[in-house]
Amino acid sequence: MKAFVLAAGVGTRLRPLTVNIPKPMISILDKPALYHTFSNLWKHGFTDACVNTYYMSNVITDYFEKNKSDINLKFSKEKILLGTAGAIKKKENFFDDTFVVMSGDGLSDINLKKVIEFHKKKKSLATIVLKKISSRLEYGIAITNKSGEIKRLVEKPSLGDVFNDEVNTGIYVFEPEIFNYIPKDTFFDFSMDLFPLLMRKGKKIFGYLMDEYWTDIGNIFEYKRGVFDALDGSLKLNLSLINNNNGKYISVSAKIDKSVRIEGPCFISDNASIKENSIIKPYSVISSNVKIDKNAIIDRTIIWGNSTVGIGVVLINSVISSNTLIHPGMSLYDSIVMESPW
Repeated sequence: MKAFVLAAGVGTRLRPLTVNIPKPMISILDKPALYHTFSNLWKHGFTDACVNTYYMSNVITDYFEKNKSDINLKFSKEKILLGTAGAIKKKENFFDDTFVVMSGDGLSDINLKKVIEFHKKKKSLATIVLKKISSRLEYGIAITNKSGEIKRLVEKPSLGDVFNDEVNTGIYVFEPEIFNYIPKDTFFDFSMDLFPLLMRKGKKIFGYLMDEYWTDIGNIFEYKRGVFDALDGSLKLNLSLINNNNGKYISVSAKIDKSVRIEGPCFISDNASIKENSIIKPYSVISSNVKIDKNAIIDRTIIWGNSTVGIGVVLINSVISSNTLIHPGMSLYDSIVMESPW
């Protein structure tokens, strides 16, 4: 089976974290979000994926050239953005059977086999995966009938338009016939252009209501929530290469002084170093090659790779980007800290 993964987003709402990397490469337990997307595709029988890129595309391609994915990857670099539907039209010849489209910056452990089974049972041209959530203003909303056919779609509604709690996750299943409705070399969006066109033409679109985990890491709050949900198991990611001791995911190559207190759930990756009398509190992520000096306190904080935390530092509910130095004695609360340009 084949998939198309959308990875061209700039990630404006996640700035400053996306100043130096594209949003799909945001670190989720020391792996890019895209890595987890590919891992879930592989788990459900996908062998090939095409990935479109735009913003800092070399960051994506360079990483996956050095860190091979289980599935075969082809990249489609866009010089001019063509929209979600326009992007797959560009690679129309890649697909010869039922295929999946999904966002590279979403987090989900969805069972894609079940979605495809539903799609084929309904003999659908297009199936939209829906999820019940309480916060709905940032997402498209769908109304379906008893058979699952979508009767109404509203993209990013105003408060007065919130008429349902089933939102569009950006995960789709299509038949190749869909390309007949997408113009070539034209900006064309699934929600704004393609789906309204199909409904006007009387084509049936079905909604599949998922019950697995899904979140869009579009802002810092959703990003943190996704990471924390992965730590406590609400989001099931492939963490088989890291030892798990009652929710404490700790690499065998981590160097941790015996006096360090560690409370789970937490994640400590390869070659991390934690010195005397430091405290790692729940929902903390220490990525690869991070150095934490003595007497530090890390609490609900995500530290990306190759960063250094000085003596006596206190970090609470913060995100520390890669290659960042936190000077001794500093205390940071609800902060985002980036590598200094000097």
